[in-house]
This record gives sequence, C-alpha cells and structure tokens, in this order.
Amino acid sequence: MSGAALGLEIVFVFFLALFLLHRYGDFKKQHRLVIIATLLAWYLCFLIVFILPLDVSTTIYNRCKLAVNSSPAESNGSYVTPAPSKQKCFKPWSYIPNGIMPIFWRVVYWTSQFLTWILLPFMQSYARSGGFSITGKIKTALIENAIYYGTYLLIFGAFLIYVAVNPNFNLQWNQLQTIGIAAANTWGLFLLVLLLGYGLVEIPRSHWNGAKRGYLLMKTYFKAAKLMTEKADAEENLEDIMEEVRKVSESIKYNHPLRKCVDTILKKCPTEYQERMGRNMDDYEDFDERQNSYPSEKSLVKLHKQVIYSVQRHRRTQVQWQILLEQAFYLEDVAKNETSATRQFVHTFHSQEPENKIIRYFYTPTVEWYWECLLRPWFYRVLAVVLATFSVIVVWSECTFFSTKPVLSLFAVFIQLAEKTYNYIYIEMACFLTIFFLSICVYSTVFRIRVFNYYYLASHHQTDAYSLLFSGMLFCRLTPPLCLNFLGLTHMDATISHKNTQPTAYTSIMGSMRVLSFIADGFYIYYPMLVVILCIATYFSLGTRCLNLLGFQQFMGDSEMTSDLIDEGKELIRREKRKRQRQEEGENRRREWKERYGNRDDSTRNRVVHTDQKESSFSETNTNRSLSKYTRSNGRTERDRIELLQDAEPLDFNADSINDDPLEADSGR
Repeated sequence: MSGAALGLEIVFVFFLALFLLHRYGDFKKQHRLVIIATLLAWYLCFLIVFILPLDVSTTIYNRCKLAVNSSPAESNGSYVTPAPSKQKCFKPWSYIPNGIMPIFWRVVYWTSQFLTWILLPFMQSYARSGGFSITGKIKTALIENAIYYGTYLLIFGAFLIYVAVNPNFNLQWNQLQTIGIAAANTWGLFLLVLLLGYGLVEIPRSHWNGAKRGYLLMKTYFKAAKLMTEKADAEENLEDIMEEVRKVSESIKYNHPLRKCVDTILKKCPTEYQERMGRNMDDYEDFDERQNSYPSEKSLVKLHKQVIYSVQRHRRTQVQWQILLEQAFYLEDVAKNETSATRQFVHTFHSQEPENKIIRYFYTPTVEWYWECLLRPWFYRVLAVVLATFSVIVVWSECTFFSTKPVLSLFAVFIQLAEKTYNYIYIEMACFLTIFFLSICVYSTVFRIRVFNYYYLASHHQTDAYSLLFSGMLFCRLTPPLCLNFLGLTHMDATISHKNTQPTAYTSIMGSMRVLSFIADGFYIYYPMLVVILCIATYFSLGTRCLNLLGFQQFMGDSEMTSDLIDEGKELIRREKRKRQRQEEGENRRREWKERYGNRDDSTRNRVVHTDQKESSFSETNTNRSLSKYTRSNGRTERDRIELLQDAEPLDFNADSINDDPLEADSGR
C-alpha cells in the first residue's frame, strides 16, 4: 500500500475539482486556457488539503522510528527525538516513502505561487480585454499589470538594497526564499482570518435556518425582488449597448478597414439582435461616398468589452431567475404538503428536466413527503449543532494554540493522545476533519461573497472568466497559510510547539520562520485571535447592518425595507405562477384536442389536399388555353398597354395619405 493512498487521493481530488468547475464554469463557451488555469489552481489547492493528513501520519511514524533507533538523550542530526513508548511503532497503511513528499510539496507550492502572482492576474486582464487580436489582448494585459508587478518589484528591490548595504545582515538564498514565503503567507493569513471568522458563524446558522420553512420562503421572496431589479437593469443595459452596436454597424460598411472588428462584435451579440441588425444592413454603400465620423479602433475595443460583459450579465440573470422560480415553487409546495393527510408529496408543476427512472423508483412521493416535511428539518438542526460545536472548538484553539505547557488547543490534545498509541487511522481522520472544516469555512465564503458585478461565482455554468480566475487566485493565496494555521493548531509546527523534533515535509518546504522573529513570534500567534471579534460581529450581523445603512438591501427580519421587498417578491412569484399555470393549461387543451380530433383532422386534411390538386390541375388547363388564345394578339396588347401607361396621371406623393381601401377612406381612418 506504499504510495497507493497518495495516488488515489490525487485522482479523486482531480475529479472533485473538475466537477466543481463544471458546475460554475462553461466548458463550451469559455476559453480553454481559462478553464485549464482555473482547474489547475483549484486542483492544487484541494490537493494540499487532502494530502496534508498523510504527511502528518508519515511524520509521526518517522519520529517513532528515529526514537526507536536512538536513545532519549541522543541526537539524530539536527533533531533530538523523544523516547518512544513501550509499544512498538508500526508502519501506517498510508505511509509515503522518504523523499517523495518534499518533492511533491515543492512542485505543488511553487506552481500555485506562480499561478496566483504571475499567470492568473495576467490571464484576468487578457480575458477582460476587448481586443480583436491576440497581440492586442496581450498588450492590454501587460499595460494593466505593469503597475501591479512594478509595485512588488519595487518593494523587493528596496529590500535587497537595504540588505546589501546593512553589514548586520548576512542573508543567504534560503533565507531570502523564506522571507518571500513569509510575506506571501502573511498576506494570505490576513485575508484568511477575515473569511474564517465569517464562515465559522454563518455556516452553522445557515443550516439552522434551513430547517425553518417560513424563513427560507421569505428569503426566497426577498431574493426574487432583488433579482428582478437586477434583471431589469441588465436588460436595459443590454438594450443600450445593442443600440450603440447598431449605430456602429450602420456607419461602418463592408469595405471599411474596421469592418472585421464590427463583425467580431456582432458575433458576440444575442441571435435576435444579430438578425435585427442584419435586416437593416446596406452593404452596397461605400463608406467613402459620404463624409461620416467613424469610430476609432480604441472605441471599438471598449464597445467590444462592454458587449461581452452585458451579454454575460443578461444571460446570468435570466438563468438565475428561472432557478429562483423553481426554488420558490418548490418551497411553496413543501408548505402546502406539510398538512397533507395522504402523506404523499404533490408538485404544482411537473419538472422541466427529464426524470431519472432509478431515482423516481426509490424516491417515491411518499418518501419525498417524509424527507421534506419530517426528516429534513431535524437533520438540518442536528447538523447545525455539530457544526456549531466544531466552530467553538476552532475558536478556542485559535486563541490558545500558542500555549504548550499546558496544551490548551483541543486539536493538539487529540493528536497527541493518538500519537501515544500510534493510531494512524485516528490521526488521519482527526487531521482530515479539522482541515476539511477549516477549508469549508474559508472556501464557502469565497463562493458566497460578491463584489458588485466584478466578482461573482454563479452556479449552473454562469460564472464569467474573470471571476473564475480571481477565485483561483484567492484559493492559491489562502491555502498555504490555512495549512500552516492547521499545523499550528495541532502543534505539528516546531515554531509553535518549541520542540526540536522532525518537522513535517510541508513545514520543511516553508523554511524556518525564525529568520523573521517578529512575524513568527508575533503576527502568526496573536493575529488569529481576532477571529473571536469577527465571529461576534458576524453573529450580530454587523456587516449586514452596515451594508443596509449604505443602501445595499440585505435580508434583515426587523427592517421595513426587507418587508416591502418580501411583499414585492411574493407578488412576482404569484404572477409567474399564474403565467406558468396558463401555459400548462393551454398545452393540456392542445394535447387533448389532438388526441380526440387528431385522426379526423388528418382525414379532412387529406381530402382537402386531394381537392386542391384537382382544382390546380383544372386551373392549369384553363390557363394554358387562355395563353394560346391571347398569344396571337400579343403585339396589339403590348401597344395598348404602352398607350395606357402614357395616358395615366402621375400620383400625388405630397398628399397627406394614400389609401387604396375605399372603406377606410370613407371612415376617415
């Protein structure tokens, strides 16, 4: 089994990252490089989280093996190993041979850092650019990132000059590398604590509120009102942009040098707008015949960027509106079925997606009623209590993990108790549950937050390229400090435990933080305590209240604005429900009519076609006879027609109206 666990987790994590990316991204419409870069960033970050427990169990086994081969007072290289217990240590089932983990962590860490600090920011600017060629997009991306990269180079260059001039510093390459890692981890830890403080409270509270049917339904009405406003704004913005595209398309004709750029913009527009603009085109008019003011290439690049953004936003709001409608209809069905005497779940509307026969065989209406109306609320309550317990343990350990005598961090206590008995399965499970819960609290916040319309992870393939790349940047910057924080909570980091023992392979790659003592002994230890203040602020919804005061409507039960939006959303859902009911009733009537009169209509249609064929053949015969009759006098008919045309009076086009219908003329219409 040596190395088999590592291989299995590598494959499993890859498919997990691919599944999540498929849920949020669109493989068919988005650029392949964007998909590959985001998948690689997510994959590496998830891989670190899943592989780190194996590193911990392997390190504990190596410590035991070193302790068996040496006496308590004997040193082994740079590590002084403690005396082992009387029980003989054995190799864990997931043991990874020596030399593999350091290489693995080095490749994973530096690849993720290259992605987050160099490649992904460049690809963000490239994806957001409105250029019409690869060269133009690269040029725009370089210009936008010049300040970004220049700031870091300036700070790093000033630091190198200071070290070179000051004789008290004698830094080597390994120490400079450690300083760079410490600077990146400090930035990540600053953001990590903010996101962790929000997730530790919001995740248990969201599951507890998930058991309240009335709460979920009211919040759905609130979301419907806000989404309708955003949807109307997106439609209006798209109309304005399409009007500008129409004007540009009409002014720049087929032989203009910038016509290729206009065609590229038109391809990004929705189909109905393309057809509308195509009907109004006059490609036979030369652009040099009239002296018009034509837009420049720079303005077309800006227009191209606006078209991409507006079309993506319009499509996203349309899809989210349909999803929200289905959610609201389902919650209303749950509220109605709670008082059902038959204990069978009845849906108001049939599902628009094809149903899986295997799922419907086991998930019958009776099973669905028991799950939705009885079991699911209690399951969410129990899960919320378990998550709240984990949150309390994390907050306590974050505030006390620096204490080594006595050991106050509960995660460190659990790991040390398992280490005495060398129960590797328990060690790996405890480590995995701990770091998995921390990752859920942090990563779920990344998926939930929304920075206006610039960063927003929307499910059902509605996330744009910019947001996908930005999420990859955040994951790569948050994961290394998250893992170091986990090792500090479990006292597997020698910087925290103050023991001269063999470190984990992950810690050895990070280097010794003793080079920067004010960071190792100060910031890394005391800054995570701020999670207590952030948890209290999240519990009392201080951030939500501040946003509400600034004019950003948030769901608050004691707000008058919230009540108004709930009523508005309820009316919108009722209106959409009536519309769908009328559609289904019309479809049912047409289906019944077709089933009842379908055969009769077919026979009648056949008789009509047969009669038309007879009439058409008879009319063709008469036409041929009349043509043969009048061909003899063809010359005379032509002369009469010419005379009639010469004697005809010209029409008065200056009249107020021209009407050929005498009835409408008499009526004065």
